[in-house]
Amino acid sequence: MNSRTEKLEIAGPAGRLQALRDQPEGPPAGTAVIAHPHPLFGGTMDNKVVQTLARAFVQCGWTAIRFNFRGVGASEGQFDEGRGEMQDLLAAVRELAGAGPLALAGFSFGSFVTIQALQELWGAREIRHIVLVGTATARFAVPALPPEAHERTLAIHGEVDDTVPLASVLDWARPQTLPVTVVPGVEHFFHGQLPLLKSLVVRHLRVQG
Repeated sequence: MNSRTEKLEIAGPAGRLQALRDQPEGPPAGTAVIAHPHPLFGGTMDNKVVQTLARAFVQCGWTAIRFNFRGVGASEGQFDEGRGEMQDLLAAVRELAGAGPLALAGFSFGSFVTIQALQELWGAREIRHIVLVGTATARFAVPALPPEAHERTLAIHGEVDDTVPLASVLDWARPQTLPVTVVPGVEHFFHGQLPLLKSLVVRHLRVQG
């Protein structure tokens, strides 16, 4: 992503996992771990939305960690429908996020995995921010967020998302009374609107502190 991007390998539950770490200027506020979209549909840690999320966190003073799920790139193992991928995310947190403040972010399938990991980490770690983009509610049984996590959560969805229809996300969010930020005229991958996506995330991070 930039000259400060560091290539890493960590031990995951199914073998070696590739990861990238981007550092901010100065001491970091914490570590953000960002999960990529569906491995069987071309999702990797180099996805443009994932890179945009990393840039937003770095701009706000956070270390950003991206990693390839099992079976993606040089990461070892095979696709496991979200179960093993949640363990991969927990391994990335354990190996690379230290003991300080933590943020979790995900795009599409990555949001589904992030929310599953949140169930495991909530109460055990100080989770300062949760950013969910294009949450894959139409394809997976996405659990509800812990009620106490709502004020720390930014859920963003494109109005004309044809991969995960907006109605599906609203059906998931409605019983939780969880606000969803809808971006008019935008589809799943935020083509042409990545600067706007970054701006929305930066605004959330700065308001929440």
